[in-house]
Amino acid sequence: MNKRQSRVFAIVATGLAAVAFIGLTLHSHTRFDDLTNAADITPEVTQGKDVWHKYNCINCHTLFGEGAYYAPDLTKIAQHRGEAYLKAYMRDPSQFYDEQRHRRLMPTQNLSDVEIENLVRFLDWVSKVDNQGWPPRPILVAGGTTIVAAQGTAAGAAEAGTVRPVRADSDPRAIGENLFGTAVPVCTACHSLQPGVQLAGPSLAGMAERAARTIASPDYTGSATDVEGYIRESIVSPSAHLVPGAMFSADGTSFMPNTYADTLTGEQIDQLAAFLASMK
Repeated sequence: MNKRQSRVFAIVATGLAAVAFIGLTLHSHTRFDDLTNAADITPEVTQGKDVWHKYNCINCHTLFGEGAYYAPDLTKIAQHRGEAYLKAYMRDPSQFYDEQRHRRLMPTQNLSDVEIENLVRFLDWVSKVDNQGWPPRPILVAGGTTIVAAQGTAAGAAEAGTVRPVRADSDPRAIGENLFGTAVPVCTACHSLQPGVQLAGPSLAGMAERAARTIASPDYTGSATDVEGYIRESIVSPSAHLVPGAMFSADGTSFMPNTYADTLTGEQIDQLAAFLASMK
């Protein structure tokens, strides 16, 4: 290739690249409203964004991976935690930590009820933006230490001897084990399978024995009659029975999301319950 041919090739290649770039940019702009759910941007969502900036939340947290990395990314926090948890947490973060043991890092911002409501609406809108799978996994924070969800998975618990290993794909427990790490919201965002590891929700180690004791208790307010029924009830109607004194509910509402009946089929819920009931 001589100099003239090289020059022509460079000009043509640059032109084609520029056309492709402009075309992709224009196409992206036509998709922004759909990808960001622009139709769902209500005045409350906008005001919630203002609260986010007013209190400099981005100085510690990230959205879509943008911001500071001092605290967890909150892109999907509304799906992982749910409205009841977020509202209680924002009112008083100290209730979720033992400062002497965990070194509470989240300051109490003294937000008004309106600010909390709007901020929750904003985070809910953020969680529904099509972000192409980012963040790739939920990041959990416990005891002042950032850990990835893999540490709370069934595989890790099996190594610790807290869950009966199941491998056959046809076994409902095996399918339930997979659902535990893939359901939306993902269970591992709030629950560990290892004894004593409390996240946003209680550890599920020893779930079978604990469920049996709860059903037998005169204080039980649900309608389940066996262990798997209790677990199923906890997944579908988490506020049916609230554990007295536990910091996993507020104002008579469990922090557990109540959307699994919509996102999972009845068969999937049974498989998840079968897996959790296998933990002794």
